Amino acid sequence: MIERPYDVLVVGAGHAGSEAALSAARMGAKTLLLTQNLDVIGAMSCNPSIGGVAKGQIVRELDALGGEMAKNTDKSALQFRTLNMSKGAAVRSPRAQCDKKLYQFSMKETVESQENLDARQDEAAAVWTGDAGVLGVVSKRGVRYRAKTVVLTTGTFLNGLAHVGLETYPAGRSGEPPATKLSSSLRELGLETGRLKTGTPPRLHERSIDFSRTERQDGDNPPVPFSHFTERIANPQLPCYITYTNEDAHAVIRDNLERSPLYSGRIKAVGPRYCPSIEDKVVKFPHKERHQIFLEPEGYRTREIYVNGLSTSLPEDAQLRLVRAVPGLERAQITRYGYAIEYDFCPPTQLHQTLETKKIPGLFLAGQINGTTGYEEAAAQGFVAGVNAVLKLRGEAPFILSRDEAYIGVLVDDLVTKGVDEPYRMFTARAEFRLSLRADNADLRLIGAGRRLGLISEETHARFLRYQDAVVSGKVYPDAELAPWSMAKAHAERGIESAYAGYLRRERSAAERLKKLEHVPIPAGIDFASLSALGREARQKLDAVKPRTLGQAGRIPGLTPADVQVLWVHAEKSRRQTQEAAVEAES
Repeated sequence: MIERPYDVLVVGAGHAGSEAALSAARMGAKTLLLTQNLDVIGAMSCNPSIGGVAKGQIVRELDALGGEMAKNTDKSALQFRTLNMSKGAAVRSPRAQCDKKLYQFSMKETVESQENLDARQDEAAAVWTGDAGVLGVVSKRGVRYRAKTVVLTTGTFLNGLAHVGLETYPAGRSGEPPATKLSSSLRELGLETGRLKTGTPPRLHERSIDFSRTERQDGDNPPVPFSHFTERIANPQLPCYITYTNEDAHAVIRDNLERSPLYSGRIKAVGPRYCPSIEDKVVKFPHKERHQIFLEPEGYRTREIYVNGLSTSLPEDAQLRLVRAVPGLERAQITRYGYAIEYDFCPPTQLHQTLETKKIPGLFLAGQINGTTGYEEAAAQGFVAGVNAVLKLRGEAPFILSRDEAYIGVLVDDLVTKGVDEPYRMFTARAEFRLSLRADNADLRLIGAGRRLGLISEETHARFLRYQDAVVSGKVYPDAELAPWSMAKAHAERGIESAYAGYLRRERSAAERLKKLEHVPIPAGIDFASLSALGREARQKLDAVKPRTLGQAGRIPGLTPADVQVLWVHAEKSRRQTQEAAVEAES
């Protein structure tokens, strides 16, 4: 037995695990972070960037709520760019290239310095449960770690299997062993698991690249911080470079498809549609003459270059020929070869909107174990799970963001309501209210919620309220009373709100109509199978998801408006019966 019990135990110390552990500890819960390797807390396993279209909005939202990812990005970023500046404010998104090791060690320092948070190196092998729910976890060494709640953030480590050509080997990620026992424990507890796939590109040595044959891409000048609470960026900024594949590179891919694990049948799992391998791009888009490639520095003190856009699991000899067919890379030296990885996940329709499992009280899942891909999606889920684990212990109302409040709300609702059949990635198109859910107004939308959770300080909130007043009323304050905000930012925000006023009114009206359904509860414990007015498929899907409200039921794929109407009638009947019973009891 470990020496003392914890309130919250987080398994895994990637982006989801770090945010889960930090949020729980900052809310006052005694928290344990359990990881296979303490040296890789917050590691950027794949690309060296944070943010992007819709993803940048998620990070800004997380920051407004009191999360860590944006602050850590500002400490370690070597290039900042706002994407889609030529387009409307709704799709403008911050993105930053980071020094991978600086990001990792900054997050490690933050975790290890956090009050109420212990970090321990050990591997979880099983979830430990009792009659009332979770009791903790059992490690591979047989140690029992007792906790009132558990958050699993296992990334790609559950029965991870790496592929390079026709070679296959167990791995959670390159150079690290997989977790081989935890999946079977989850299945024994009644949770369903499946398999997904992701991949990574090769890395190149900087001195072997002819940058004169590429296009230089600089960041914003001056760089705009990711976090609302960072006043300026002091880090020196570095350029990235752009090049393109060509017919010679595509020929190498086509000539080696029989040795590709994707096309030889070795990989059975489904990969991310919106972040495909270069093999998929060439096969599925044969009419395209070239594909864009970004050459991105991995840090200030390393000469490795990340080849964004060239994710591949071809054999090593084919990877080398492929790389050297690309302009500027004719003499490139590969320092690390690309690979694909398959791993277990748990279909997220098994979760409540708090990210607690429906079958095992006190057990929460966050990150890639829920079928998502991306650092940002993982971090947001970790935060939601960590916060809700604490609120459950306190007996307080859960923290649930609606679809019109945040991209994080869209993310969680999509996962638990619609499920996934491929790795889930956030896009602006997934949000019905994206004009309201902008990167620039994440603070206005969510800092109040962060303060209510106790994750935004009173002093910071007071400064924010003055800034909010400046935006809403136009009142002028000295910048010293607003910092890290400013009157210039307040004026810019008022300009955006004014320019989109008519569109925003229509969007908010639609949101209000949606909320009418969202606030109509479906009776707890309802036996969907007994609702004979529904078709069998509808009953099966409702039983699998167990929606809390009519709004959530209406977003289940395959349910029709007529099905929702049947549920509405049943909900109203149940409400009247409850009221009548209460009146009788009083009389």
